[in-house]
Amino acid sequence: MEQIAIFAKVHDPRCQGVATELINWLEQRGFKPLVEAHLARHIGSGLGVSEQQMRELATLVVVLGGDGTLISVARLFSGRQVPIVGVNLGSLGFLTEITVEGLYPVLEQCLAGNHCFTERMMLDVTVTRGETEIARCEVLNDAVINKGAIARIIELEARVNDNFLTTYKADGLIISTPTGATGYSLSAGGPIVQPLMHCVLITPICPHTLTNRPIVISDESIIRLVVKSSFDEMVYLTLDGQVGVELQEGDCIEVRRAETTTVLVTSPEKDYFAILRTKLKWNER
Repeated sequence: MEQIAIFAKVHDPRCQGVATELINWLEQRGFKPLVEAHLARHIGSGLGVSEQQMRELATLVVVLGGDGTLISVARLFSGRQVPIVGVNLGSLGFLTEITVEGLYPVLEQCLAGNHCFTERMMLDVTVTRGETEIARCEVLNDAVINKGAIARIIELEARVNDNFLTTYKADGLIISTPTGATGYSLSAGGPIVQPLMHCVLITPICPHTLTNRPIVISDESIIRLVVKSSFDEMVYLTLDGQVGVELQEGDCIEVRRAETTTVLVTSPEKDYFAILRTKLKWNER
């Protein structure tokens, strides 16, 4: 692994300091850092390259920041199968589980080819208007359909493998991977799911029918949602909480398991249940 991409939450001074130290550490060992251009400007580095160059050249990725930063990087490297080292400089993250103190021991293992990793499934989300595909994106966490500021219920006809599921009347709907189960889906009443399971979660947001509960389906399923409401306010599809698509009545959203996965380097110090206990403050009064 000769070229290591570095991304960071650039407005966090801690990230800038750790990034500078990491660049020096890599150069001293003969590796070439590829620094995201925005980060390079903040730390005064001349090693800045475009995201497209990083996607093409990197053989390992280091993300300094929180889960949101890692999720955006995962979308950028979708299809490349490049291992991602997620380093959290604040509170423990579900995805960025490696501490600053643990970064260099983990990197040494990675660069020696001895790292442990997990593969997280992604979702392929397509929006069709009439006969035209207007948007397509692969997501690591979730795809969310929700309304604008006006308090009006959305109607979404849902089918699974062409079998009619129901027409949701709700504030919105969340389609989530197991990785995204501890995100927005959990806040909306969805279940906690081990991230390596092969399934997809459908979680309604404040459903008008109280018996509409979250449902877990096979990852081999194809989910089709049609916007049925007649509305004046905006309705949006939000992908991983970072990319937005404005929807219209009649638009079809199709969600299926993506062919590619996100490869995350794991910490030898933490297991998933330890992260759950810490993050969700279990066993605390």
